[in-house]
Parts: sequence; C-alpha cells; structure tokens
Amino acid sequence: MKRRRVKITGIGPVTPIGMGAEPFWANLLQSNSFTRPFTKLDPELGPFVAAYIDRFEVSNFVDSKFVPKGAARHTLFALAAARLALNDAAIGADELASKRCAVVVGSSLMDFEGIGKTIEGVFEKGVRGALPRTVYSTNASVVSAAIGNALELDSRSISVQTSCCAGLDAIGIAGRMVSSGEVDVAVCGGTESPLFRCPLVELRAAGLTPASHEMAERLCRPFDLWRTTGVVGEGAAMVVLESERSTRDPYCYLSGYSSSNDIEGRLCSGMASAIRHAISDAGVSVGDVDCINAWGPGHPEVDLAEAQMLLSVFGDRLSTLPAFSMKGALGNPLGAAPAIQVAASALGLEYGVIPATVNWDFPDPACGLCLASKTRYLDHGVTLINSHGLSGVNSSLVLTKC
Repeated sequence: MKRRRVKITGIGPVTPIGMGAEPFWANLLQSNSFTRPFTKLDPELGPFVAAYIDRFEVSNFVDSKFVPKGAARHTLFALAAARLALNDAAIGADELASKRCAVVVGSSLMDFEGIGKTIEGVFEKGVRGALPRTVYSTNASVVSAAIGNALELDSRSISVQTSCCAGLDAIGIAGRMVSSGEVDVAVCGGTESPLFRCPLVELRAAGLTPASHEMAERLCRPFDLWRTTGVVGEGAAMVVLESERSTRDPYCYLSGYSSSNDIEGRLCSGMASAIRHAISDAGVSVGDVDCINAWGPGHPEVDLAEAQMLLSVFGDRLSTLPAFSMKGALGNPLGAAPAIQVAASALGLEYGVIPATVNWDFPDPACGLCLASKTRYLDHGVTLINSHGLSGVNSSLVLTKC
C-alpha cells in the first residue's frame, strides 16, 4: 500500500519559554535559560531547581465548561496545547466534524499531585478522605480523551506511556495513522507536570536533578565538560498532522520514525538502531541529515552515551554536522520534551534556523557534536530528533523541509 506523505500544519507549545508558536520561537532564539529555583514545596525538603510555567489558566485556551472537574495539570497543559495547535493550523470545528480524527498523547508519569492528595486525605480522615475522581483523573490515559471531549472531536483517543520518549512516540504513531489513511487529521504530542514533592524528591535522590539551587540558570549544561545533572521541567507541545492531500500550508514533512530498546546494561545502546531505522523510514540516507536535535539532558553519562551512538552512525561527519540540545533552555519536561523538540525543529526547518545549546560553554572532547552557544541561521532540509527514556527506550524521528 502506498503511504501518504504526512505534514505538520499546526504547532502548539505550552512551555516555560512561551505559549503558542510565535512566543515560543521568539524566546527560544534569545538563547536564555529558563531554569530557576523552585520554591513551591516545603523548604524542609531542601532546594529544587526547575523550569516551570507561571500564571497558567486553561480557561484562556478552552471553555471551562469543557474542562473535566479535577483535571490534572498535565491534562490542562495538553488541552491548551491542542487548542493552540488547531488554531495555528486554522482548522475550525465544522471542518473537524467532517474528518476522521485521532488524538494521540504521550506522558511519562501519572498525576502525582492528585495521587498525593488522596493519600493525604485518607491519612487525615480515613476512607472519607479518599477522592473518587483520582481513579480516572490521575491516569495518563485520560489526557487524550479529555482533549477529544473538550474540543468536541469525534476522534480516536490513544495514550502513550513510554517514559521520556512518550511525546515522540505519540507523534510517530499518529504519523503512521495519517500516512496509512486510517485518519485524516491527528492532534498529537506530549505533556508532563512532574513538579510536585513526588517525584522530585526521588529524582533528586537518583541524581537526576540538582541538590542545590545556586546559579540555577546555569545548572543544566548539555554536552558541556562541567555538566553534573539535568534539570526537570514541565509543559506540553501538540502538533497537527495531515496528509499531503490537505490544502493547508505545512511547516515540514514528518518523514520517518522508529524506536528501539537498549541492550541490558548498555546505556543508549538502542539509539543507533532507532536513528538508522528512522532515517531509512524517511527514504533518505545518513548523509542527507543536516541537523540533529539531540536528546542531551545534561547528564554526564546520558550525554556521553548519546554522543557515542551518534558517532557510530555519522562517523567523522558528526564533528561538522550542526546539532543542538534544548535542555539548557527549558530543562527536561520528561515525556513532553521530545514533542517540544519536534515543535522547535519544525520551526527551524521553516525559517532556516538552528537554536543555540544554552550553557554549552566548555566543549567536552568526548562528546564531539557540532554545537554552538549562539543561534545559527543555516538553511537545512533534514532534521533528526532523538529521545531516550530511563527504562532503556529510544525513539528517533526525521523531519524534512517542504
């Protein structure tokens, strides 16, 4: 069966950098860090650093009557991102009503805030303190259904929970649905809101977020010689996918996608396979890739392992192939991170821009990527996007210029 080409026609970022395609892009190109001390938790728990969204109101994006009661913060982010993406694509309700639609959303975690509240309620009041709605509101699977209901879409709802690769997998899965003709329009991406007591204390204990908030904006340093750990973030990004038959102008084509698992005990070992298969799926060659949006969370071991996998695929060319990581600017919003990467890469292809790798000041000789601490204005046609999850999952996606 002949595959239809799939294009991105709408982008909806909800991030600490900005909400909506234009504010997000303008602020990303400023090459600043948006990580800062996170002081909303009990000071007795110690210091935290995060990239977080201030003054978020879902009613600014979606009619409140369509928002589920007790909806988790990651669900609210996704609702806003979906509305922004559809508005950006200029798709109205009447048109959507005549289309076969899918909503595919990825998230790494359940709603820890809701889970924590019902546990505390039971401790304080016994069984009377249990919150019945947490049975469904805290589950990641509710997010895609909430979008379909709130936006009044007659859609198939699919949820993806593949660790930090979830947002990229959601987009890849949705792309295949559009390509095969299964649906006409897909609203897809990732969302995450992990900035609560749990899992932050566990992530800090595991060395995955800093134990100090001194110089908070400098702590996440992807591929830098002096990197120590990543910084957790929150947010969402949704994109609208349509087939080439759509008359809407695209940002770019979604041309290839693949995923692969690590070999036990070998960090990121599956990434090379995911990269090669995504490139093959796109119908291009390794030599055609001219930009890499790296996972690069700023963790010493993960950054190094990714660099080694990229070297195994691209060889000596890696040192001259433009690459960047977004984590120094917006931290790591886990399952939402790769979806935000897709949004940035689509805009980069549209405008011929490669964002800076914020806080990359002292190149690590062991990580031989062609990075830059300033925005580069370079026309490019094929972008590879990488993601990696702690459970040993890897996903890669290829975007091509229209």
